[in-house]
Amino acid sequence: MNPSEPVSRRTSARSAQWVAAGIFLSRISGLVREALFARFLGTSYSLDALRAALRVPGVLQQLLGEGTLSASFIPVYAELLHQGREKEAGRVAGAVFALLLALAGALALIGILAAPVLVAILAPGYAGDPRFDLTVRLVRIIFPMAGLMVLAAWSLGILNSHRRFFVPYVAPVVWNGAMIAAMLLFGFRLAQPSLQPSLATMVAWAALLGGALQFLVQLPWVLRLERSLKIRWDVRLAGLRTTVRNALPVVAGRGVVQIAGWVDLFLASLLAIGSVATLAYAQTLYMLPVSLFGMSVAAAELPELARERAQERDRLRERVNAGLQRMAFFVVPTILGYLALGDLIVAALYQRGAFGHADTLLVWIVLLGFTLGLFASTGTRLFSSAFFALHDTKTPAKTAAIRVATAAVLGVALMVQLEAVHTPAVAIGGLRLPAASFGPYGFGFWRPPAIGGLGTLGLTLAAGLAAWLEWWILRRRLGQHLGPVAPPVRPLMRMILAGTVAAAAGRGLVEVLPSLSALKFSGLGVANIVRMGVGVGGFGAVYLWLGHVLGLGEADRVLGRLRGRRGRK
Repeated sequence: MNPSEPVSRRTSARSAQWVAAGIFLSRISGLVREALFARFLGTSYSLDALRAALRVPGVLQQLLGEGTLSASFIPVYAELLHQGREKEAGRVAGAVFALLLALAGALALIGILAAPVLVAILAPGYAGDPRFDLTVRLVRIIFPMAGLMVLAAWSLGILNSHRRFFVPYVAPVVWNGAMIAAMLLFGFRLAQPSLQPSLATMVAWAALLGGALQFLVQLPWVLRLERSLKIRWDVRLAGLRTTVRNALPVVAGRGVVQIAGWVDLFLASLLAIGSVATLAYAQTLYMLPVSLFGMSVAAAELPELARERAQERDRLRERVNAGLQRMAFFVVPTILGYLALGDLIVAALYQRGAFGHADTLLVWIVLLGFTLGLFASTGTRLFSSAFFALHDTKTPAKTAAIRVATAAVLGVALMVQLEAVHTPAVAIGGLRLPAASFGPYGFGFWRPPAIGGLGTLGLTLAAGLAAWLEWWILRRRLGQHLGPVAPPVRPLMRMILAGTVAAAAGRGLVEVLPSLSALKFSGLGVANIVRMGVGVGGFGAVYLWLGHVLGLGEADRVLGRLRGRRGRK
């Protein structure tokens, strides 16, 4: 970067690279996990149950985990460190840990005891089929994992505040690694349909073990950096009170976001068997760029903004706009790549074993709905960090509520136009809800194409449209504080041009490839991996070259780093 830039700007850029590196490795391990899920469980009812079981305790993790602590704990703790008040920072960190431990333990116990009720409420479509009992069993195994994940998020807050980014963001690799190990150890013996519930159970135990490891792997760094840590229940501590006060709107906002996840699970459970699994496969690919290019920049900027919140607002606006441009350079080609090469990516990652070509096409179609809102979803991460740095946690929470409500209404409206929905009879206490049918053959307005499982596309399209509404509201309200915030228009147009040409070139390379059906190890999907490698590799090379030709500084920086690494070899 230019030496004339502020030191904190260069620090945050380097930090963003470390965050992205950690997230990249954790997401790669997640893709390996998903590939093994596809290989051994496909889109079976056992995977539907496992997906739901992982989602239910995830509620606790999201309410008390990284997002909440980033907005409430990190600004307070980082500011104390910046002011040289290390002992007070250690007391605040210990008090927050004690509070989280108590809350997570109590809620985990409640979750274990109330598992049947939770599954009945969140996945009513499972009632009356084998998924219900299996999901209840898996929830009871997995639920304590959420408490461990909350403690791992506390460790992340400590390390980020000390400008240690790689370890906390790479730590999820051990969580994914535990499930990967379980799949490799037991998958070949338990992949038959009759034994798949046992395989799902083994993966659930591995997820619990992985949650403990994700916390423990960060603990040595935490103890080395925070030597004043004193874990003690102290509700009178000013820093703890400030953290809790800032956290309450965030918890409410995260709760609203979790409602969105519940709504997706609720609605997908009413669709064809395999819809929950299909939605999760697509969501994994959607979250990859959101994490790499949205969360990395937002997470790296937050501690710096917290230290400098007294600076001029013009500087904060410049940070936001520069971050948006950095995100756009990677997100724009990702969107175009998913549109042109998404089927190749899905096939290379998932298509083997129990996951067939029809599953590949369906996941790609569902992914396209998410892709509609990809640019907005990454940008709102940075907008939220800017509000958190201004000690405004209410605006992102309120805006998230609007997005969730919009996505829910649109999701129902679009879902029933694309697939028939059948709800089972449900008894809740003394209230009995009768079975019902909705959709194209009920009150729908048109008959969809004869492709099963398209209802999930309605859910992802709704999510994409709602993400743009959230972007517009946050951008407008942040602009009232800082002035106009947006990526520069001309560089954005150049990115779109370069990405469009690169996507066409990547797809063209794949189409002129000779047939690869004769490749050995076809059962491992080697042909699909080669096709994806050629398409994505050609796409990336053309995009970087055109970015350089069109004068995009981000392309020059990426190429410079690549030349530097090659020169060091």
